[in-house]
Amino acid sequence: MKKNFETSFTGWAFILAAILLWFGWALSSHHIGEYIVAEDFAKVGENVWYWIWMYRIHIFGWVTMGISMFALLPLTSGAPYNVVIYPGIGMVVVGTFTLAIANAFFYNFGAWGVGKTAGMSATEVAVFMDSILSTNQYVTCFVRFGRIFSGVGLVLLGYAFIKWNIVSTWLGWFTATFGLIAMGIILVIPDNFEIYKPIFHVKVVWLLAMGFTLLKKGIHLPESKE
Repeated sequence: MKKNFETSFTGWAFILAAILLWFGWALSSHHIGEYIVAEDFAKVGENVWYWIWMYRIHIFGWVTMGISMFALLPLTSGAPYNVVIYPGIGMVVVGTFTLAIANAFFYNFGAWGVGKTAGMSATEVAVFMDSILSTNQYVTCFVRFGRIFSGVGLVLLGYAFIKWNIVSTWLGWFTATFGLIAMGIILVIPDNFEIYKPIFHVKVVWLLAMGFTLLKKGIHLPESKE
C-alpha cells in the first residue's frame, strides 16, 4: 500500500471537489434546469451577485475534480494497469471539463441575461430567447455528453480498480456501476431532466468516497507484470 504526500494531496483534491460542487449548488439561490428559460432571469436577478458567486464555487468544483483526476494519474502509473487507467482517467477528465464548459455557459448567460432583459416586454424577451435557442440546445447536449464521457471513464477506472485491487473492492464496484448507470440513463431514457439530476449527487458521494479512501488507506499498486 502506498500512502504518502501524493495520496494525501489527491485525496484532499477529491474531497475539495465534492465540497465545492455540492455546496455551490446547494447554496445557490436559483437552479437553472435543462435549458435557460425566460423565468430564470427574473429569479437570478433577485440576488444576482450572490448567485454569481455560488455558481463560481460550483464551477471551480468541476475544475478541482479535473485536478484530482490528473493527480490520480501518476499515482496509478505502471504496467499493466495503466493501459486501462490512463484512458479511464482521460475520459473522466474530458467529461468533467465538458460539464464545466456547459455550466460556464449557464453562469455567463444567466447573469448577462438579467441585464439584457431588464425592462423588456414579454414579446421582446421571447425574441431574445429565440436568439439564444441554438446555443441553448448545444449546451444541453454538452451536459448529456459530459455525463456519458465521464461514465465511460468511470467504467474503465472501476474495472482497473477491481481487476488489480487498487482500492477497496466495494469502491471499485461503486465506480464501475455508477459509470454504467450514468451512461445508461442518458442513452436509454429520452430527455428527462428530473431523472438525470440524481447523477450529480451520486458523483459527489463518489468523490468523497475516493478522497477518504485515499486519505485513510492510500493506494495499492501490485507489482508490475510484463
